[in-house]
Amino acid sequence: MSRPAAIPVHLVVGGFPPGAPAAHDIEYARRRLLGFLAEHERARTTVSSDLADIVRWLERSRFVITYLSGPHLDEDQSRAMQTWLEAGGRWLGLHGTSGGRAAPVGGDRRQRRMVKTSHHAVLGAFFLNHPPVSRFRIDVADRDHPLARGLPASFETVDEMYLIELQDPEHSDLLLTTEIEKDPSPPGFGFVYERDTSALADGRTRALGYTRKVGKGAVAYVALGHCHSPLTNTQPFVDASVNSSGETPLTLRCSWENEHFETLIRNALAWGLAAP
Repeated sequence: MSRPAAIPVHLVVGGFPPGAPAAHDIEYARRRLLGFLAEHERARTTVSSDLADIVRWLERSRFVITYLSGPHLDEDQSRAMQTWLEAGGRWLGLHGTSGGRAAPVGGDRRQRRMVKTSHHAVLGAFFLNHPPVSRFRIDVADRDHPLARGLPASFETVDEMYLIELQDPEHSDLLLTTEIEKDPSPPGFGFVYERDTSALADGRTRALGYTRKVGKGAVAYVALGHCHSPLTNTQPFVDASVNSSGETPLTLRCSWENEHFETLIRNALAWGLAAP
């Protein structure tokens, strides 16, 4: 009897500077993702804490998963990722993967603006800002997609509501959305931006997850997934929808404790492992 072939997967979970948590419980996210991958006997997983050696791992991987707070792909790495995707690779980006470098605004280091790079063009999303952690509704835009298998038409979660600008909207298939009229962030909270480009054509719908084909390969991005521990918490407060006091729980797992998010992650891993 022939032995089934292993599927090489590369998992990158880390913060910036390398080795730092960057306001997230990196160890928790890594453990959870490795636990989900362990459900697949054919997955042969290698692990990194940053993208420094990503080109080397692309050469031997069919599926890449990233949960990052930086640093992100540089120009050479972006070209390598684009080539790898076009050849048939699949990339699952989670949460802070749409972020990157933030630059001071007008010399005031207290105000920062995200800097768009080639990384965002390859991923297909650029992070603008997120309001305080809140409870909000997620709408499943395409329930026929393999990533949405078993998900309800909508569900609630507690998380950071990422405002992301789609970089390739014409070729991006929406998976998850939410609706808000404007960024509810209090004055001075988070990052600054010139214009809210996260709103879609109706002015209310915001993308929180999508897939897009890239040559023979594909990218899937899901903005959900904040988590922090007492050692990594930097949230000054949370929205009243989380708790009436507004105090930030020192340990917060957000969507990781949501059954529908767990289903989504399992679906996304099955999708990535099915890369031809």
